[in-house]
Amino acid sequence: MKVKSLFILFFIGLCSIAMQAQDVKFEAKVSKQKLGLNEKLRVDFSMNQDGDNFSPPDFDGFVVVGGPNQSISNSYYNGKRSYSKTYSYFLAPQNMGSKTIGSATILINGQTYTSKPVVVNVTKATASPQDANNPEFVANEAVHLVAEVSNSNPYLNEAITVVYKLYVSHDVSITSAWREVTSPKYEDFWSQNIDARGDYKVYNGKYQGEDYRYVILRSTVLYPQKTGKLDIEPLTLSVPIDVPVGRRGFFNRSNRVNKTISAGNRSIQVKPLPLENRPDNFTDAVGDFSLYMDTNKKQLNANEALELDVKITGKGNLKLMGLPKVTLPSSLEVYEPERINNIQVKANGMQGTITEKYTVVPQFKGQYPIRPITFSYFDPKTETYKTLSSKEIFIDVPEGPSSTESLPDTAKESGDIVSNNKFKNIKLTTTLEPMEKEHFFKSTLFWSLLGGPFLLIPLFVIAGRARDKRLADVDGSRLRNANKLAKKYLGEAKKNLGNKEAFYDSMERALHNYLKAKLDIETTEMSKERIAQLLNDRQVSQETVAEFNTLLKSCEFARYTPSTAVTIKEDYDKAVRIISTIDKEIQ
Repeated sequence: MKVKSLFILFFIGLCSIAMQAQDVKFEAKVSKQKLGLNEKLRVDFSMNQDGDNFSPPDFDGFVVVGGPNQSISNSYYNGKRSYSKTYSYFLAPQNMGSKTIGSATILINGQTYTSKPVVVNVTKATASPQDANNPEFVANEAVHLVAEVSNSNPYLNEAITVVYKLYVSHDVSITSAWREVTSPKYEDFWSQNIDARGDYKVYNGKYQGEDYRYVILRSTVLYPQKTGKLDIEPLTLSVPIDVPVGRRGFFNRSNRVNKTISAGNRSIQVKPLPLENRPDNFTDAVGDFSLYMDTNKKQLNANEALELDVKITGKGNLKLMGLPKVTLPSSLEVYEPERINNIQVKANGMQGTITEKYTVVPQFKGQYPIRPITFSYFDPKTETYKTLSSKEIFIDVPEGPSSTESLPDTAKESGDIVSNNKFKNIKLTTTLEPMEKEHFFKSTLFWSLLGGPFLLIPLFVIAGRARDKRLADVDGSRLRNANKLAKKYLGEAKKNLGNKEAFYDSMERALHNYLKAKLDIETTEMSKERIAQLLNDRQVSQETVAEFNTLLKSCEFARYTPSTAVTIKEDYDKAVRIISTIDKEIQ
């Protein structure tokens, strides 16, 4: 019995040694050498011994729509052991031409093995087989991604909405999550996505006259920033589709088909705003708005503060337009306004309120009129410009010092200004007291006054030299002035470092205001190409121009992408640096 057991162990050992001694094979195989642009390719990486640390190639020119799937085969035949381990991928080509699937690597018995590259040829799309029993054909006909545009011929800065709908036939089902392959960038648009956030409601509807179910994946609000023909890039998804096979029964079987579908390119034609009857105070506002101006006090004493609110309420491009400026009498000290945005972006566009709060402090007593302000906007529904006016407000300051600025303008012009209290603040009586006799000559005060100026001479010399050095440093002076200017424009953004949406909204507005001030352009001209041209004409370097445009894009994308406090702080520092650089370089 012992001899038999030893023989079995010896035989197993020989088999093991023979197995290790055989050649290791690691190779790549493809399901076809030639395929159409709308077909899928299967790639298998097979080995005849178990390995670890498998590393696939990059699959350049393809999109991975399935895998990796792992399968292992281990069998004995006529006393010989056969082993196979395979990693499988399913690929969709992105364009036509000759494609090379690179080498994969695997670690077997401590040695790294590499597969040989495989070349395949991708031709134009082939006609799908008209076979109702073919899962690929059924999946191709049963699922569609559609981009619906609310208005294909809008005005400049008029809101349009793109709604992405996924239509699914009743013959198939989607039980797994899809994923985005490519997302549109919306060049030349201000954009904001309104996602369904995973809670997709299923609707019943029609697609090309047939009954379908559909879900709304997202709605995107767009405000065109250029006129003419603009392209909306497609959204592309990879969707796993379960196609039933065989007759329906208690135990249904299905084949899963991974399909890449696209909403296709959409184009719109953007109309310019009419030049006829355009008001002089028009600040690119497009929509339907109302104007409100009021103060929290109508009567107060000099050197007390009141709040003056200017509000624009309505529906339109609230984040992209300018507000009317308030002109106050010179005797009223006014501070930079605080801007408060209470704006919601819904499927039909922006709506809400923009408020600018001014702090006003009267310096003298009197009555002060706050003249009406006007605000003009373009109404795309009526295709006309409309102008709104506020009411005139009077501020009464009964107590405080007098000033001719508080008198009516007619009195100033005549020069006949009389005030009974003209000398009320001048003291007419004195209270003099005799001084004690004291010898000033050679006293401590005498020597201090005599020698003090000589002691201050070195300090004046040092300060003068420092001042001369500072004035001679032209580059340093320009840098300091540029940094002050950058922080001035980005002051509001800095206040909102803790609020992502408010921060990027403020920073984008600051960048636009900076360009308006430095380049003397309006919002309607702020395309990336126009900005680059004007900055290049003013001798700004290509690298700085590219950084500025990249920062503008970051502001657009950051409104609907995750951001950390660190990222927001980095973007703020980058904005300060870029504005400072432009201000140094601009001629």
